[in-house]
Amino acid sequence: MSDLQKRREREKQQRQDDILDAAEKMFREKGYDRTSMDEIARTASLSRALLYVYFKDKAAIQRGIMLRAAERLRERFRAALDSEETGLQKIMAIGESYYRFWEEEPDYFEALTKATTAMQDADDQEAKVMIGCELESMQLMVEALDAGLRDGSISTEQVTDPFQTALYLRGALHGVIMMCQQEMGEDGPLAKYPSDALIKHTMEMLVRSIRA
Repeated sequence: MSDLQKRREREKQQRQDDILDAAEKMFREKGYDRTSMDEIARTASLSRALLYVYFKDKAAIQRGIMLRAAERLRERFRAALDSEETGLQKIMAIGESYYRFWEEEPDYFEALTKATTAMQDADDQEAKVMIGCELESMQLMVEALDAGLRDGSISTEQVTDPFQTALYLRGALHGVIMMCQQEMGEDGPLAKYPSDALIKHTMEMLVRSIRA
């Protein structure tokens, strides 16, 4: 690739990033449904025509944000995996990073919860990238479990299929987080119960289920 081509690719990527930044800002301020493509274009300092060169509609922009969210979560999982020594510590750190993702980047967390439905309308490339990000995140969990099986911190009797166990751990924690979000908010039926205590208890129970 020539220097000119590289520069054009960088400019293209920067413009896509600017559009996604603008869309995130508008969705956060006005909501997805009340935000127009014209508003996104103005916020990104682009013409409406140029905006459509990069994204064919608002749904495509939302899918771009979902891909961002998936990549951000993968980065958190990687950092958690690299931060600890034993496999059990690594999987605990990944669980903590998932909880922090919900706490610190709620818009991205919410975007990922809607990704399965939204990706039904994605083109092949978008779907391929999204599936790749998801599989890479799950593979990081599998790496942690494999490390724990090797170093003896994770039970070989309890964990016979690391990928299946990774699905179980993430699914269980995600379900509890969603319950916290839906039922433990200010107006929820369990508003008086502290969500952080339930999350902590959940992670302790999950760790016990795989600890050697």
